[in-house]
Amino acid sequence: MPNAFSFAHSPFDCLEAEEQRMVRDHVDIGYYAPGQVLLERGAAPTHLFVIVKGHVAQEDQGDTVVTYGPEDSFDGRSLVAGRASSRFVATEEVITYELARATVLELIARNATFGALLFSDLGHKLSVLAQRQHPRDLPSLSLSRVGDAFLRPVHEVPATLDVLSAVRRMHAERTASVLVRDDAATPPRRGIFSRTLLERAILSGRPLDQMPVGEWARFPVVEVRAGDAVGDAMALMLRHRIHRLVVVDGERTLGMLESLDLLSYVSNPSHLVALQIDNASSLDALADAAAQIDRVVSVLFRSGTRVGLVAHLVQQLNARLFLRAWQLIAPPELVANSCLFVMGSEGRGEQLLKTDQDNGLILRDGYTPPPDLADLCDRFSQALGRFGYPPCPGGIMLSQPLWRRSSSEWARQLQDWVWRPEGEALMHLAIFLDAHAVAGDAALLDAARASLLALATDHEGLQSRFAAAIDAFGHAGPSWWSRLLTPGAAPEPWHIKKEGLFPLVHGVRSLALAHRVTATATTDRIEALVALGALSPGEGEDLAEALQVLMALRLKAGLAEREQQRPISGTVAPDQLGSLDRDLLKDALGVVKRFQQMLRTRFHLGVL
Repeated sequence: MPNAFSFAHSPFDCLEAEEQRMVRDHVDIGYYAPGQVLLERGAAPTHLFVIVKGHVAQEDQGDTVVTYGPEDSFDGRSLVAGRASSRFVATEEVITYELARATVLELIARNATFGALLFSDLGHKLSVLAQRQHPRDLPSLSLSRVGDAFLRPVHEVPATLDVLSAVRRMHAERTASVLVRDDAATPPRRGIFSRTLLERAILSGRPLDQMPVGEWARFPVVEVRAGDAVGDAMALMLRHRIHRLVVVDGERTLGMLESLDLLSYVSNPSHLVALQIDNASSLDALADAAAQIDRVVSVLFRSGTRVGLVAHLVQQLNARLFLRAWQLIAPPELVANSCLFVMGSEGRGEQLLKTDQDNGLILRDGYTPPPDLADLCDRFSQALGRFGYPPCPGGIMLSQPLWRRSSSEWARQLQDWVWRPEGEALMHLAIFLDAHAVAGDAALLDAARASLLALATDHEGLQSRFAAAIDAFGHAGPSWWSRLLTPGAAPEPWHIKKEGLFPLVHGVRSLALAHRVTATATTDRIEALVALGALSPGEGEDLAEALQVLMALRLKAGLAEREQQRPISGTVAPDQLGSLDRDLLKDALGVVKRFQQMLRTRFHLGVL
């Protein structure tokens, strides 16, 4: 009875002590030579295999569909069903742990999580995993520092200033309080005047323009150091029964920490970034806010927030950032008579860490834009570059004339792309279909999209050529499956977007185009396609869950690369994936592979 059996890997990491003892009491060791069959198709499985050494290929009709390596287990589904649906062959010398079927069935009966991870479909696995997760990387009250939280700008007035003028200053600066400097006191002191104290001044019945603000301010102001723990700041507020602290660093005043902002920092940091964006009065202030977005992504994802929700929050933050930047750069008349839109993953609401810009501009017919329109668009693209969104290598930005046009010019361009669906035109169509308005009149974009869908849905040749891009990165045999866990010490990195996300996203986009679905988010498109009967409910659920898995793995790899100060590559190293991530990735890729097969039949891609 081996004592070295590891319970650190899925699905065995969810077993209780007594259940682990059952495994140790009923596990044996097996040895298989290269080429030897471990489990034949149609056979009745007697054991669950857990690989200790070597690799095993799962074959279906002569093709390798999955490769299993050390710490992987198989074949739980066949064990429960009582019959193997595939053939499993050792590709090299293999050593396994083998757990008797009766023991596995008893573990499934005892532990629902074990059963779900062992043989359930992807959606059920993710549901179980979500119930197991607990927030773990939210900002700690004892470790996080005050200087890391959101600090509001400090506005200071002299104590001799009248209350009415102080209120006008508060209104102009869009703040709920001002610091009051009393230089006549010995020694000089600082206090705070807020809206609550304003109410008291009003109720006194005296003219506001005849009362010095120092008479109503609360002295002294309570200060906290930037290096103090967030928990200490919260305790200080409770002790003094106040809602604001002045944050200092030595002799310097850094800002104002408010109680609502402090609570938001430890619960939902996206709220604070949104507030910082909305209150920004310059591109410099926006750059500071933009720098916080990746931190929000990291905190939310590592706290257990579902990746789809993280992406949605990022889309909202980016939309506000782009809107505020455009408002600061473009004159109001231009904003009102145009539609600024984003495309690609940003438009679909699936962008997480910052990538290339993809944006454009539609101008209202009959409106004469300012003569410096090109310079304004250049300034916008440069501002986004400063915010961390590099220029698009293909020039898909409103700083390029092709991507800023009047409504009628856009209509002609879209028609040209539809009727000459080749190469770059197909790529531009795909990008434009994901367009999402972020500033100005969204009706301009809606009209352009409607005209495009009307043209494209009557053009079957276009639909087939458009859908053919699902194989843009190759689908010859089992190549991407076998590369995922190729025997050897260092398999090549696997590109999640090219070989997993793109065929899924573009396949859904192709069906959406064919059925005139106006939604841009992949999950919304899937939901609409299920409602129209273009996808079965089961297919829709599988695709949505596979999308979540691929996005989560891509984000996890990107965050790791960023922490190591390496460029974000979009790849994942198979040998560095844990057993659970490998299991989820294989399930997700299985969904993608079946979806591609369905699309080839639906759009007759084999005859192109």
